[in-house]
Amino acid sequence: MQDVLLIIDLQNGVCQTNDQTIDHLSELLLFVNQRIQRYRKEEKPVIFVQHEEETLPYGSKAWQLHPALAYEPTDRLIRKKHANSFFQTDLQAVLQTNQVRSIEFAGAQTEYCLDGTIKFAHGLGYQNVVYAQATTTYPSRGRSAAEIIDWYEMIWQGRFAEVLANPQMKKL
Repeated sequence: MQDVLLIIDLQNGVCQTNDQTIDHLSELLLFVNQRIQRYRKEEKPVIFVQHEEETLPYGSKAWQLHPALAYEPTDRLIRKKHANSFFQTDLQAVLQTNQVRSIEFAGAQTEYCLDGTIKFAHGLGYQNVVYAQATTTYPSRGRSAAEIIDWYEMIWQGRFAEVLANPQMKKL
C-alpha cells in the first residue's frame, strides 16, 4: 500500500457522456471501492479529485462523484480546473500535511487527468503506483480505450510510476 489513494474524476459527467459510458466502468468502480476499503482499514487517507469546467459545473449532477463510489464524508475532496490535479489546488499542501511520499492512482481519463497528474507528481518526487486497468477512458482518434490505457501504462512504467499487475481486473 501507498501513503494515500488518489481517485481522479470518477464523476457522473466524466463516466457518462452523450449516451456513452466510459470503458470498463463497472469493473473499475468495484476495484476502486475495494482499494478504498483497504486504505480505510489501514487508516490511510483517501482523496477524491473532481474536475470542473463548462460541462461539469460545480455542484451539478454531472460534477458529482459517481454514486457507486464508496465515498464517505471523512474523505478529502479536491476541486480542480486543469488536467493536472496539482495546478492551482491545495493537493500538494494536503499531501505534505499528511507526510505523503507515495501515491496510488485510479480514475478517469487515462490520457488527460491521470497522465498529467502522475507525471507532475513524479516531478515533485512522489513514488507513484497504478494498478493495471485502474484507469479508464473513451475510444479516441481511431484507438480503442484499451489501446489508449495500455499505451499510457507502458509510458508510465518505470519512468513516472510503477504499474502493478492487477489479477482482479481482466485484461480488456
